Amino acid sequence: MKLSEITNFLESIAPLNYQEDYDNAGLIVGNPSQEINAALVSLDCTEQIVDEAIEKGCNLIISHHPIVFKGLKKLNGKNYVERVVLKAIKNDIALYAIHTNLDSVQNGVNAKICEQLGVINPKILVPKSGILKKLVTFCEHKDAAQLREALFSAGAGNISNYSDCSFNAEGIGTFKGNELSNPTLGQQNVREYANETRIEVIFKTQDERKLLTALFQNHPYEEVAYDIYALENQLQNVGSGMVGDLSNALTGIDFLQMVKQQMKARAIRHTAIIDREIKKVAVCGGSGSFLLKNAIAAGADAFVTADFKYHEFFDAEGKIMIVDIGHFESEQFTSNLLIDNIQEKFPNFAIRLTEHNTNPINYFI
Repeated sequence: MKLSEITNFLESIAPLNYQEDYDNAGLIVGNPSQEINAALVSLDCTEQIVDEAIEKGCNLIISHHPIVFKGLKKLNGKNYVERVVLKAIKNDIALYAIHTNLDSVQNGVNAKICEQLGVINPKILVPKSGILKKLVTFCEHKDAAQLREALFSAGAGNISNYSDCSFNAEGIGTFKGNELSNPTLGQQNVREYANETRIEVIFKTQDERKLLTALFQNHPYEEVAYDIYALENQLQNVGSGMVGDLSNALTGIDFLQMVKQQMKARAIRHTAIIDREIKKVAVCGGSGSFLLKNAIAAGADAFVTADFKYHEFFDAEGKIMIVDIGHFESEQFTSNLLIDNIQEKFPNFAIRLTEHNTNPINYFI
C-alpha cells in the first residue's frame, strides 16, 4: 500500500487545517509514494519506538505527538529528536503525526475519553471558527439543479446534521462578450440579459479545490462568475474539548475512583471535592487548562484533563472540580482509536500497537 493512501485516509478523518497554529501534524519523514508494509502506532515517537518498528518490520510509525515541533537546523544526533529522525531516515521508516487535528474532531481523542468515562451525548466544548467558507455563483435557471447537485457531491452544503443546504434567488444578470469570447448565451459585442439563479453554499476550507473543480466542470458558462467568502461561523462538530453527562450522577469520591480506574491513572491531582454530585463532565486530552472557563460556563461539575499548573487550580473557585490525571493518561487510548479506524478502512493492512509505555513521567507512591 502506498503511504499516501494511509495519510489521505487519516487526513479525511482529521484534516490538517484543524490543527493548532503551534502544531506540526502530518507527514514528517517519508515519501508519499513509498510502499508501506506495516505500521506501528504509538502515542509518542521515541528511539525505543523506532527500534520496535525495525524489529517488527514496520516501515511506518503513526504517533499522536509529532517528534518535530519546531524546525531542525542540524541533524547530528545531539538530542533524541534528531536521533529519532536520523534513525527513521536510515531505516527507511516514515513518520506521521496526527495531533491537535485529531483532538479537534467529533470522533477523536476527546470522544475516546468520554467513551472511557461513560459520558453520553458529548458535544464539542469550544467549536472552531475560521474553517468555513461560502461559495456564491450564478447560472441560468435551467442549469441550476444540475450545478447544485455537483456542488453537493463535492462536499458543499453540509451544516451539522443537515446536507444539501443552499440558498437560491432569481434575478437578471448582464454580460457582453468581446470578439474573442464564445458565449453560451447570446452574441459577441452585444449586451445580453439572462434570467439567472444565484446559488449560495457553505463548505469546509479543505474542500475548496474539490468544490472549484466541480464548479468549473459543471457550469455551462465560458467564464464562470463566482465569489468565495471566508466565514467566522463556528463549526459545531470541530473544536476543543468535549462536554456531556454521566448516565448516573456520582459523588465526588466515587467519580474520582471511577476516573482513576477507567483512565488507568496511577495518581490524580484535583481541587477540593465539590458539595454536589457530579453529573455533567467536561474533558480535554492533554493540556486543557485553557478550557477551564469554558467548562465552567458549560455548567460542568468536573473537568478531566492534564497539565494544570499550581496557581491554575485556584481558578476553579469552587465552581468545578478539576481532575488532572496526567498528559499520557488522558491520551493513552488514542492509539486504540487510530488502530480501530485504520483496520475498519484497511482490514488487510498490518497495523500494530506498540508494546512500550512512552510516558516519561514516573510516580513514587
